[in-house]
Amino acid sequence: MLLSDDHRAVQDAVRTYVQERVAPQAAAWDKSCHFPRAELRGLADLGCYGVAVPDELGGAGLDYLALAIILEEVAAGDGATSTVISVNNCPVCSILMAFGNDDQKERFLKPLARGDMLGAFCLTEPHVGSEAGGLRTTARRVVDESGEGYVLDGVKQFITSGKNGDVAIVMAVTDKAAGKRGISAFLVPTSTPGYRVARLEDKMGQHASDTAQIVFEDCRVPVEYRLADEGMGLKIALSGLEGGRIGIASQSVGMARAAFEVALAYSRERRAFGQPIFEHQAVQFKLAEMAMKIEAARQLIHHAAALKDAGRPCLKEAAMAKLFASEMAERVCSAAIQVLGGYGYVS
Repeated sequence: MLLSDDHRAVQDAVRTYVQERVAPQAAAWDKSCHFPRAELRGLADLGCYGVAVPDELGGAGLDYLALAIILEEVAAGDGATSTVISVNNCPVCSILMAFGNDDQKERFLKPLARGDMLGAFCLTEPHVGSEAGGLRTTARRVVDESGEGYVLDGVKQFITSGKNGDVAIVMAVTDKAAGKRGISAFLVPTSTPGYRVARLEDKMGQHASDTAQIVFEDCRVPVEYRLADEGMGLKIALSGLEGGRIGIASQSVGMARAAFEVALAYSRERRAFGQPIFEHQAVQFKLAEMAMKIEAARQLIHHAAALKDAGRPCLKEAAMAKLFASEMAERVCSAAIQVLGGYGYVS
């Protein structure tokens, strides 16, 4: 689909910043496992942390098509940075917009959207993945000298920004007998006693974005930090799927595009049999297929985003975009390695 002038302006601004300030440092951040909070202040100033959050709530006041465009550009410069920003936008900010009360929006959403705080989303658990019906983390309601609140106990797995985040949205069981309808959602500042980073995962990549195992041990939060009513947790968790899938798909396109651009540039420089390898038909076919798949994924994403911005259901379209784009990214990146030959396997 054709982008409006406003969307192109957003694209140009973010691309310029990312290519000048993020991409040149991405490899160093990855090797040192450096979380670039301070260095990414410029992206926060561009509104990248709360793209679809209204102006009055601290966000950029844009739409989900803009979010898709922004995440593609950020991912083209650094995949880890795009993961951090993607999670902060959706599900964290999107959930707070939909289910937070005025006080919660003032206390948490505004600083999250401005980039003054960073959010994490705690659904996945070690034994059940993201299957909400099998959650074991519990939230026990208590009344004590501190007032009314909940005590959380359990383990969450593969949590993006679990260490470096400032506040987490946590899904926990408040009524075991109610099954999926017994899940509730809570806002938990990561400085809360009982919130513990048990382990950081040693991943194959994206080392500048922390992925943590979080243990909740007698972690008490006030009742005011519960999102919506008890039993609304599953609905709250599922509400972030559309935007989250659009975001992940956009990241996939950005990373694939970066790999393609490296392969294309190399093919024009590397010579074999008296000419650049770009002139060999086999390489041309490979590059053409890479470009085609990237564009097809981008169009699926933009279609899903346009539907969401129009207020129409897009769960199917977002899921299709995520699946196609993520599989495409692996294939394009693998093909780029082949174009680079031996250089594709060295850092």
